[in-house]
Amino acid sequence: MGENKEKGENIKTNIIDKKDNSNKAEQKEIKENKKVDKIEEKNKENIEHKRKKSTVLVIVTFLIIILLLIFSVIFALININNEKIMNKVSIMGIDVGGMTVEQATKSINEVINSKLKEELILKKDDYETSLNANQINAVFDVEAAINEAYNIGRDGNIVTNNYGILSTILFGRNIECNLNYNEESLTNKINDISSKLPGSVVQNSYYIEDDELIIVKGSKGLTIKKDELKQEIINQIQEVNKLYDIITIPTEEVEPEEIDIEKIRNEIYKEPQDAYVSKNPTTVHTHVNGVDFAISIEEAKKIISEDKDEYIIPLKITPAEKTIEDLGEEAFPDELSEYTTIYDSSNKNRSNNLAISAEKIDGTIIMPGETFSYNQTVGERTIAAGYKEAGAYAGGRVVQDVGGGICQTSSTLYNAALLANLEIVDRSNHQFLTSYVSASRDATVAWGSIDFQFKNTRTYPIKIEASAKNGVCKMDIYGIKEETEYEVVIQSVVNSYLPYTTKYEDDPTLEEGKEVVEQSGYTGCTSEAYKILKLNGEVVSKTLLSKDTYDPMTRIIRRGTKSETNDTDSKNETKENEKNEQEENKINDANLVE
Repeated sequence: MGENKEKGENIKTNIIDKKDNSNKAEQKEIKENKKVDKIEEKNKENIEHKRKKSTVLVIVTFLIIILLLIFSVIFALININNEKIMNKVSIMGIDVGGMTVEQATKSINEVINSKLKEELILKKDDYETSLNANQINAVFDVEAAINEAYNIGRDGNIVTNNYGILSTILFGRNIECNLNYNEESLTNKINDISSKLPGSVVQNSYYIEDDELIIVKGSKGLTIKKDELKQEIINQIQEVNKLYDIITIPTEEVEPEEIDIEKIRNEIYKEPQDAYVSKNPTTVHTHVNGVDFAISIEEAKKIISEDKDEYIIPLKITPAEKTIEDLGEEAFPDELSEYTTIYDSSNKNRSNNLAISAEKIDGTIIMPGETFSYNQTVGERTIAAGYKEAGAYAGGRVVQDVGGGICQTSSTLYNAALLANLEIVDRSNHQFLTSYVSASRDATVAWGSIDFQFKNTRTYPIKIEASAKNGVCKMDIYGIKEETEYEVVIQSVVNSYLPYTTKYEDDPTLEEGKEVVEQSGYTGCTSEAYKILKLNGEVVSKTLLSKDTYDPMTRIIRRGTKSETNDTDSKNETKENEKNEQEENKINDANLVE
């Protein structure tokens, strides 16, 4: 009985437990359903929020686009009616904002023209020269830069135009102006500076004298870093709103090129040929003396292997049986040109040098297409060759130099060659003006570095007759006149003058307060030369020959720093020295040497 009761209670308990478990399950299920409902409700809220956010973003974007379009239209309308360049626009750093095209063009050109007139100073130690941008035909493309400035906000679609306008308003805009220049003229100017630079490298050279080939060994020296200097010059010209800085000429020390004996032999080798004249058409054939080494190449190489300043190679000369001189007037009947210059015959050393150089040139015959070289014809100017010391230009001063004055013969010949309508191949102007020819009508020479060359571009051979005596240097060129022979006029034009400066140098040998003029100052200039051809009195052509710059010559005054003394002899000696120096300066100044 008790057991049945206990079983009944257990069954009852199990039933209750099952009901409880069933209720718990239902409650759990209800909770989970509620949780799912909440998640779904939250998701719905998120989706609705995102939908609202997207709608707002679309509306805002639309409004921004509308505003941009409105502003764009406003900018466009304003810009269409605006005939001026936008504010905050500059060209090469020059403000042109708010200007018309005409105003901006005038403003930029005024700055550029002022810049182009300035002299750019180039220096290396005591050597100084100058360059004017007009010498290299420097031209700025102002029109293109002005057009670019004016077209900001005008030359694209509405979007790009307004972007350009806004960008300029916020950040400003600078436009560069392209610089065009004559590359050849700049290269020639730098080469000219290189040839005149004190301490420049001297290349090996040679000339023939009688039956000997004389090779002169070059020497180590400076050469200009031409690309570096060229870039510095261009950079300074481009900075139009900035004053020029003095350019220190960049250089490096180099050795001369090695002597190429085989190349020299090939250049001088000639087979003998007699002179003759052929008719229909008339052609003059000059004689050619056979020239060759009198020794083998191996022997010549052995000679130049020695450490010497000068080498002599013996030559084998085979004379032509009939020379062009034997043809007489048949070959050179007509005087094609004549030019004379005057010198002070009382200056014996200088007169001697002129006479020797003229004698070397006298009788030279140049065939059609052949090029005359002054240095190869005259040879090295040495004491052994008979030359003496006379006034010459070097390092910005008048100095005494062996062969001083011979540039007068090269300059006289230059003018004769021009008047004979011959082609000038190589010519350089002096650093300073000369007294015997006008500006841009001189031709300086220096052994191993600066040569004067011209080419016989005529149909027939030409012959030079040269002399320097009794104070007159004279060059005549003879040949056969062309079928059409032009009258040649050479015109020299000075564009501007360059004033000289005065330099004082302390001299302990002079009494304090005393001054002696060591060197007179002379004005420099920029100049041009033109060749004018006339036919029957009418001008046929006018050709620019050269643009040159002549540096002003510094006036040098020695200033005494010696304390006063009662030594009468010392005073008298000082006065005598001053007198002699002043007299010597007068002579040098009067001749203007080279």
